[in-house]
Amino acid sequence: MQLAIIYDSRTGTTRAAAEAMGRLAGDAGHRWVTKSVHDAAPNEVSAADAVCIGSWTEGLFFFGQHATKDTMKLIDRLSLHGQPAAVFCTYKTSPGKMLQKMAEAMEASGGSVTAQLRSRGPEAPQGFAEWLQSLPRE
Repeated sequence: MQLAIIYDSRTGTTRAAAEAMGRLAGDAGHRWVTKSVHDAAPNEVSAADAVCIGSWTEGLFFFGQHATKDTMKLIDRLSLHGQPAAVFCTYKTSPGKMLQKMAEAMEASGGSVTAQLRSRGPEAPQGFAEWLQSLPRE
């Protein structure tokens, strides 16, 4: 299965989490690409068998948390056709309703969101390995 792991990272934490996710995907036997939202072409992301998109958490400590504008812009430009999808974020204090909003946008773009994941640091979010196991095998 071809997996697209797309991220927006300000300090490198979200990029490191995405790269850790890519290593897990490879260990699970999947092909994957990890790209920044700034380098990812919507048509290439949409062509993947499964899509995982993440962002660092913008906003105040407990109020107004949201994904970056560039992350949401990319999600809005996708044309998914029921592919399994996941959203993830890195955060310091609380992601608030950020993941729910990202999931709703992914579903509006045609994805079937089956995981909303979060990480406080540069490691793969808890639950990512289980999400990989839920993906169809080639």
